[in-house]
Amino acid sequence: MTTVRSPAAPPTAIRPRVVARTGLYTVLAANAAVVAFFFARAGFASNALIVIGRLAGLLGALVMAWQLVLVARLPWLDRRIGMDRLTSWHRWTGFAVLGTLLTHVVFIGFGYADSAGVGPVSEIVDLAETTEGVLRALVALGLVLVIGAASARCARRRLAYETWHFIHLYAYVAVVLAFTHQVAVGTTFTSSPAATAYWYGLWGLALGAVAAGRVALPLWRNTRHRFRVAAVVPESDTVVSVHITGRDLDRLPAAAGQFFLWRFLTRDRWWQANPFSLSAAPDGRGLRLTVKAAGGGSAALRTLRPGTRVFAEGPYGAFTTLHRTRSESLLIAGGVGVTPIRALLQDLDGHPVVIYRVAAERDAVLYDELRDLAAAKGAALHLVTGPPVPDRLAPRELARLVPDLADRDVFLCGPPPMMTAVLRTLGELGVPKRQIHFERFSLAG
Repeated sequence: MTTVRSPAAPPTAIRPRVVARTGLYTVLAANAAVVAFFFARAGFASNALIVIGRLAGLLGALVMAWQLVLVARLPWLDRRIGMDRLTSWHRWTGFAVLGTLLTHVVFIGFGYADSAGVGPVSEIVDLAETTEGVLRALVALGLVLVIGAASARCARRRLAYETWHFIHLYAYVAVVLAFTHQVAVGTTFTSSPAATAYWYGLWGLALGAVAAGRVALPLWRNTRHRFRVAAVVPESDTVVSVHITGRDLDRLPAAAGQFFLWRFLTRDRWWQANPFSLSAAPDGRGLRLTVKAAGGGSAALRTLRPGTRVFAEGPYGAFTTLHRTRSESLLIAGGVGVTPIRALLQDLDGHPVVIYRVAAERDAVLYDELRDLAAAKGAALHLVTGPPVPDRLAPRELARLVPDLADRDVFLCGPPPMMTAVLRTLGELGVPKRQIHFERFSLAG
């Protein structure tokens, strides 16, 4: 396949992920300092419990706004950090939101109860009945608790993505309720025009980021590019490639190694979004994804007809040459995880080494393409077959296949157990973490 593409990004001295992460931490720390300043400037209550409760509520509001930014799918952040890491940070930040909001309710309840000489539950009920905005805050807390329970690992494994996503949408209702509570009773919010402007600006930017990254940008790109299925090509009994065409695809900022959330607009699939990687480097004329039939949704791709409209969100992911730190690379693929690896090989210069791990040679998806591409680029290709045990990518075997491993960037994609094993092996061989690049696509949705 001949492609027209820009040269691969050269190795960088300052890692883009470090720049983005440092920027995020700096912005968060600066906002925490601003919140503390306005809190102190508003004055303290005479009851220490109320003081702690109010501060916890403000920090909870800040962290809730921060959560929105982490999942806004802003292209600059996503390309440097990756959706999987941003989603993971969002999840852990959710525990901070839950903790600060519970602290807020408990300390405020006990603080006002102590001043009134009644029980905390009675005081909270009384506040909900007599004080504007308190009932809305309690409803918001209830929604956060439900969302947190649905996001627990044991619950997440049992819920379909669409069900989990629908429950998660109530987070936006919780945000609106929490904000209106803050407007109604927040002493810090109304302590000065500067404080009021700050909080309006913070929530406006956070909600605006979500609206831009998750709504406006996908709608604009799909309106502009008008994606459609061009062809459906069976690669094997269980694997199929879907070729996508569209308008002005040379202006779509997609890179080898990235993925899209694909919705194929048929009667029975329009509501399903699946994260599938590009299996060929974008060439400005079309896109290709290659999928193994692992479930009803992916198996149904075989029945797609040319001309079917497609709604694609993306491109997403930091699994690209932007993060190279060395001039040479090692690409390790497992199973259908070869799809972004095959695209990356197409985009890399130098003398890459490719290791393709499968159970049997017949399972090597796109192997003929990979072999021809490796020959054309002067890359070394190793097909490693056999059962998972013994580990054929153990430290000794991997060092034998790639003697200069420590001098290469490593791009890794495959099933989670394989990736865990290879990451452990790379650590034992002393490969610096900054040279190891991977994404866990199961988090991408």
